Amino acid sequence: AGSETVYDIANRLKIEPDEVDPALARACVVRGSELRDMTPAMLDDILRNHSEIVFARTSPQQKLTIVEGCQRLGAIVAVTGDGVNDSPALKKADIGVAMGISGSDVSKQAADMILLDDNFASIVTGVEEGRVIFDNMKKTVAYTLTKNIPELAPFLLFIVASVPLPLGTVTILCIDLGTDLLPSVALAYEKAEPDLMQRQPRNPFTDNLVTDRLVCMSYFHVGIMQIGAGFLAYFMIMAQNGFRPSRLFGLRRHWDSKAINDLEDSFGQEWTYNDRKVLEYTCYTGFFVAIVIVQWANLIILKTRRNSLFQQGMTNWVMNFALVFETAVAVFMCYTPGMDKFLNMHPLKFIWWLPALPFSVLIFAYDELRKYLIRRSPGGWVERETYY
Repeated sequence: AGSETVYDIANRLKIEPDEVDPALARACVVRGSELRDMTPAMLDDILRNHSEIVFARTSPQQKLTIVEGCQRLGAIVAVTGDGVNDSPALKKADIGVAMGISGSDVSKQAADMILLDDNFASIVTGVEEGRVIFDNMKKTVAYTLTKNIPELAPFLLFIVASVPLPLGTVTILCIDLGTDLLPSVALAYEKAEPDLMQRQPRNPFTDNLVTDRLVCMSYFHVGIMQIGAGFLAYFMIMAQNGFRPSRLFGLRRHWDSKAINDLEDSFGQEWTYNDRKVLEYTCYTGFFVAIVIVQWANLIILKTRRNSLFQQGMTNWVMNFALVFETAVAVFMCYTPGMDKFLNMHPLKFIWWLPALPFSVLIFAYDELRKYLIRRSPGGWVERETYY
């Protein structure tokens, strides 16, 4: 004879154990007396072949056995409980949830999380908050990693092609500790995406905070476009001052020589060492401004991982302020007198702010297209290769 509690629960779940062939049943009821005589293989078979299971009249040891069986099959197990007899299962589970009002002290000590209001709906709220935090941490890491590529590329070209240095080391510090500081923090205030709770749970063994796809997107997708913006600004400033790109390659040794004060550009104009340094600092500033402008787009696209920006909106006022703040810092560093001595930066003409703008638009359009393809073909090639 079955327990009334068992059948009450089973009926609510639309389980009809007496009318279904056990071999074909999608749901089943397992009593503690039956569980006691089961081997691990038999329990695994039940757990593997039934999507809805009611365990009734189980002992503390049997609750622990159920948790171990689920974990043996690779499941992430959550257990709720309020009594001393629930403690072994609460301790063994991947996350144990104890009742804050009715729960015993022993169960609270064994649990990972305590429901202060004893309301199971609070678990869903907690899961959502956890997903938001993890999402925003990923976005912050992606934002921080992306600028490493345009900061590194000028030094690689400087070494390999012997061009005058496009970006100074002090200028990099201005990006890392100045313009990019507040935007990185602002992503932590981003609200949940509309589909957050419809997503499948992440795989804790493969979906880490930093994945190969996140690094690939940051470095080889967005990062490459940012490199293009920086070098376009660099070569444009050099060309407008007389040094065409072909003249720059192999020029580093003569460019940095204090003894040479008659270095000719592409048009035969002679440049002293001091004049060359002013032009070099102007290039530092142009490359710096280019990174700031493409980081605008990078910050905006990282508001979402799957949805369009037009779905998410621009309601994160910390981020909106951060965009204004980093722009103001860049303007301050460019045009404040004395910055050429302290930060090796020199005022820019307005036109030298423009080369990076098309790349900023390109980054935004590219990412919107990527997210559209992910939404249109879930599980497709674009999602497998680029969704982080």
